[in-house]
Amino acid sequence: MSDHPETPVVPVEAFEPPYYVAVFTAVRTPDQSGYGETDARMEELVRNIPGYLGMDYAQSPGGLAITVGYFRDAEALTAWRTDIEHRAAQRRGRAEWYQRYSLHVAKVERSHGFVRAEAPQG
Repeated sequence: MSDHPETPVVPVEAFEPPYYVAVFTAVRTPDQSGYGETDARMEELVRNIPGYLGMDYAQSPGGLAITVGYFRDAEALTAWRTDIEHRAAQRRGRAEWYQRYSLHVAKVERSHGFVRAEAPQG
């Protein structure tokens, strides 16, 4: 998905398993005309899918982009995969925006997180 310049750097929280992840790893083409607008629309659409849990995004200095979408169940993931606007964006991505990509879907069986406690002031 997008470069998320305005999003704070906070990973999606750990959820009680099982749930599903879709890991999309891509290298984009030089011409990204229309990508930003389409990406913003895809983010709007996916947020409205019942069972959508969140998304993490990272990009390496060399241009490898990784987006991880989290879904409560297979039905939520299927709803996203089969959304008509999302399918159209996928076709456009293959035609225009992606040099190459891979998609990995997995069922999460274990999940945990960590947050450093703030040091008391005084």
